[in-house]
Amino acid sequence: MAKSKSDLRALRNLISEAHLILSTTTLPESRSQRAHELLRSAVALADDLLMIRPAAALGKRGGMKTAERGPEYFKRIAAMRKTRAGGRPRKQAG
Repeated sequence: MAKSKSDLRALRNLISEAHLILSTTTLPESRSQRAHELLRSAVALADDLLMIRPAAALGKRGGMKTAERGPEYFKRIAAMRKTRAGGRPRKQAG
């Protein structure tokens, strides 16, 4: 995934420029037409990715479920981390 929206926008612009260049040339065996189709699809995909908001992709609930647990839950988890009491029990040798 792109590191930032500007990286994705730059990629989209590069694909769009290549699409424009190929649309004005003809290559043997319909190669330019196939490349033209692929680049048009890539531009459409990049446009769709630019429209998606990261929070919307993760879900509408966001931190609501986390907030339902309350501060006591997180205190208990932190205490378990300090004593290494959390997690799955160790396997018995045998």
